[in-house]
Amino acid sequence: MTHSRLILPSLFALLACFGAAHAEGDANVGKQKSESCAGCHGEDGNAAAPIFPKLAGQHAAYLGRQLADFKSHKRVDPAMNAMAASLSEADIADIAAWYRIQKIKPEQTEKNELGEKIFRTGLADKSIPACAGCHGPSGSGNREAGIPALSSQYAAYLGKTLNDYKSGERGNDANAIMRTIAQRLSEKEIDAVSEFAAGLH
Repeated sequence: MTHSRLILPSLFALLACFGAAHAEGDANVGKQKSESCAGCHGEDGNAAAPIFPKLAGQHAAYLGRQLADFKSHKRVDPAMNAMAASLSEADIADIAAWYRIQKIKPEQTEKNELGEKIFRTGLADKSIPACAGCHGPSGSGNREAGIPALSSQYAAYLGKTLNDYKSGERGNDANAIMRTIAQRLSEKEIDAVSEFAAGLH
């Protein structure tokens, strides 16, 4: 539990700084600007295919940070790097504001005890803190700190994200916190916690 006490305050402190500085966008303007995103993420932010994340209802600070990281190539994905290349700070804020007010469609997943354990209490023997400590008991994240909501996201996408952190393919997490956690999770544990988090509403 010592590891959890050390890791959680530092994450909140780092992400709170970003959340406080992130500009508020205009959702009405963002609706038009988001049209080029609809092919993958859906007109209302509910992606049709689980290989793409649902953006509907996600915190604007988190979405803004990801778009900024794609633009700067701090987060690497050829398609998203190209899409974000021409976005201004105002564009990013407006698009994030539009998706924030959309309603995410819920996922129905099978109940699994392992996933619930990892999410709610963590795995002390592997120094893995509870996901709920940062992402909240209902998986709704933290708006002010820019911590993403996980509930109703595609389980396949959540699993991909954890695997990308584990392999180092994704490395834009604050202080390498998610990479550290993901590297300690087995494939079975990643699948289980992804399914559980996706089923939260």
